[in-house]
Amino acid sequence: MSVALFTHPSALAHDTGLDHPECANRIRVVLRALEAPEFAPLLREVAPQATTAQLRAVHDADYVSAIFAMPKDRDTVIDGDTVFGPGTLEAALRSAGGACAAVDAVFEGWAEAGFVAMRPPGHHAEHDRAMGFCFFNNAAVAALHARARWGITRVAVVDFDVHHGNGTQHMFGQDAGLFYASTHQAAIFPGTGQPTERGVANNIINVPLPQGSTGEVFRGAWETQIIPRLSAFAPELLIISAGFDAHAADPMAQLRLREADFTWITQALLEVADASCPKRVVSLLEGGYDLTALAQSTAAHVRALMRL
Repeated sequence: MSVALFTHPSALAHDTGLDHPECANRIRVVLRALEAPEFAPLLREVAPQATTAQLRAVHDADYVSAIFAMPKDRDTVIDGDTVFGPGTLEAALRSAGGACAAVDAVFEGWAEAGFVAMRPPGHHAEHDRAMGFCFFNNAAVAALHARARWGITRVAVVDFDVHHGNGTQHMFGQDAGLFYASTHQAAIFPGTGQPTERGVANNIINVPLPQGSTGEVFRGAWETQIIPRLSAFAPELLIISAGFDAHAADPMAQLRLREADFTWITQALLEVADASCPKRVVSLLEGGYDLTALAQSTAAHVRALMRL
């Protein structure tokens, strides 16, 4: 399966400071892992910058303007997790723009899937608020771009990051044509993602997993609670918020997944896509903070996207 890899060196220039878990080395280890010979068929592409119009389709216009106006000569601490520095704007623009370019790649037909290896991540960014390492909601920007440019109506975002994607849910909940589903560890940041949060048309599915949950529990949640609903929704485009911080080695939470679980969920999602939106899958890097686990899990995910 032809998979396009979108990235850009600006991802390394977003400096979050000493000992911050969301660091440039995350991209370094991912790209190093994807240099292995088995990944030679990847179509290696430059992530472009998102346009203001693409961002404003999702985010409040004043918020977008405020992000563009932030000082470029010093660090600005937005909250305890989220830091804007001299290299942040370009990295954030290319994270969102790479997501849009991956959408275009699969609709133009020269790639059957896209993987965007960029940072900062996006799924915590809300309509008018940066938080949780995130500035622009890359998945939501990509979804609305797909609607605007390619005329589709039903877009699904599925999220297996260990943290709930509050921002994506925040933007999708009132639109019956947008579907969001998430497994995440219960009772950790950001504190959202309860099963009772269902959206305007039951288009939101949250499955909080207890601390210590293994891959067996994770797989069961997807098999019984999410995949049947995703299949019934029949998306015209499937976007994956691919966070790998549910890995057992990750320091940010306490789920117990392994690389094989990320292979399994990728294959399961591809089966849904084959039935409703063949060759229209876009995956976006979200979390993952143990560097070895991140590299190995990302390789497992991309290998599955390539159907190796």
